[in-house]
Amino acid sequence: MQETLNYINENKLRFVDELFELLRIASISADPAYKNEVLLCADKVAEHLKNAGADDVEVCQTKGYPIVFGQKLIDKNLPTILVYGHYDVQPPDPLELWRKPPFEPYIEKTELHPDGAIFARGSADDKGQFFMQIKAFEAMMKTNTLPCNIKFIFEGEEEVGSVSLGDFVNEFKEKLSCDCILISDTHIYSNEQPTVTTGLRGLSYVEVEVEGPNRDLHSGLYGGAVPNPIHVLSRMIAKLIDDDGQITVDGFYDNVEDVSDADRADMNKLKDNPEEFKKSIGLNGVEGEAGYTTLERTSIRPTLDCNGIWGGYTGEGAKTVIPSKASAKISMRLVPYQTPEEITEKFTKYFEKIAPDNVRVKVTPHHGGMPYVLPSDTKEFLAAKNAMETAFGKEVLPYRSGGSIPITSLFEQVLGAKSVLMGFGLDSDAIHSPNEHYGLFNFYKGIESIPLFFENYSK
Repeated sequence: MQETLNYINENKLRFVDELFELLRIASISADPAYKNEVLLCADKVAEHLKNAGADDVEVCQTKGYPIVFGQKLIDKNLPTILVYGHYDVQPPDPLELWRKPPFEPYIEKTELHPDGAIFARGSADDKGQFFMQIKAFEAMMKTNTLPCNIKFIFEGEEEVGSVSLGDFVNEFKEKLSCDCILISDTHIYSNEQPTVTTGLRGLSYVEVEVEGPNRDLHSGLYGGAVPNPIHVLSRMIAKLIDDDGQITVDGFYDNVEDVSDADRADMNKLKDNPEEFKKSIGLNGVEGEAGYTTLERTSIRPTLDCNGIWGGYTGEGAKTVIPSKASAKISMRLVPYQTPEEITEKFTKYFEKIAPDNVRVKVTPHHGGMPYVLPSDTKEFLAAKNAMETAFGKEVLPYRSGGSIPITSLFEQVLGAKSVLMGFGLDSDAIHSPNEHYGLFNFYKGIESIPLFFENYSK
């Protein structure tokens, strides 16, 4: 492996320059105005795969944005690893909170990243991370050290629910057949305490609407006599969580995984530090479900959050109206044995139940996804753990993340393969937020660790 590591060392600056090219492309899948940028990004990813040494590279059309595929098959008797990533990014709003334009990448040192971090939308989620896979592959190809077969699949719709991926995987499951899947779209606990993600929460995402009068009303002529949908919706949302942080939806906890005391003790070896946690996000205090640590609340427990709320007049100046409607978006993170279908149905029934008789309510389901767990005694986990321990020179612990990657369950169901969640970001990288960034240390450690994983898993 030393030859491979030498190649990586010699080409570090070029790798960053090439990543900057990708980061300058505003591949925002949620906004149709950026369609051409998303398509351009797919073509650029395909170009990088070809240049790295992949065969059969193609930009596969779907009913949405394209999926980029490539492979290198060296021996049918060797294992095959499928690498997954996504080239689409979140919208950068609110733009005024970015220190520099979100699609003009730059490097800046921070307290957590003394070697510098790459600031740009998509730097950590997921361009910087999947690009590590391409560069690690290039290093193995250039040094003739690729120890197994490899396939790549990069999609352009992860940030909008991977709407085309399921059909693609089902249609081309023979083409995508593999022994395991490698995903770099998660984070480690810290640079001092590297981890391999062994669990992800699932997701149920809904939009709710409360409708009152048949039009916006003058607040002077009607105020005090009619229901205000904003007030009603606010009270209804407040009822969804009680004073102990428990979600009040009927039956919400029926199928929640019962994590053993031993597993909870292992999890808390990660030295949950409430003061550091508060400092990192600018809070004076934290809250959540009673009886659980912050680490547990953000990983093994389900949650419910209001992600956005609107209604009435929000423009400049004043407009004295009682709005006809008010709406909100709500996400629920799920844990093993909960399903998005079950939770969406229970939420809908409960939301309708707590609505006053003088308004009408509507619940519109959006995308969802299943939770996922990779046991820490599997060969997939151990190959990743040993690879990262070699690269970091430190013990690597298992770690359950609070985020969701719905395709992990899809891959296991259709392809019959486990996903290894070997990400290298930090939870402070501001993904989905202004000033997203990704540490150079983390970027390089990822490129070093990935060839070691391939070697370990092949053995």
